Amino acid sequence: MAEAAIDEHELGKLRWRCRRGLLENDLFLERYFATHGARTTPRQALALEELMQLADNDLLDLLLRRKEASGELDRPEVREMLELLRSR
Repeated sequence: MAEAAIDEHELGKLRWRCRRGLLENDLFLERYFATHGARTTPRQALALEELMQLADNDLLDLLLRRKEASGELDRPEVREMLELLRSR
């Protein structure tokens, strides 16, 4: 059974927490929310929040595929979220 999406209130809070200081990261995040935001599951939201803990340049390196997730970030849900963020 597919996991239900988070509600609009939670989605709004997630969007707020995803505001970044680097325009390039914001562009990836805005595209994600425009394309996939309404279908974000709790599992995806947690992975996205975890990515938001990274420094702006580290996040951008992942988004641009300069690096891949490693260490504690190298998990299926984080890799899935990165693919959604990278998709056009």
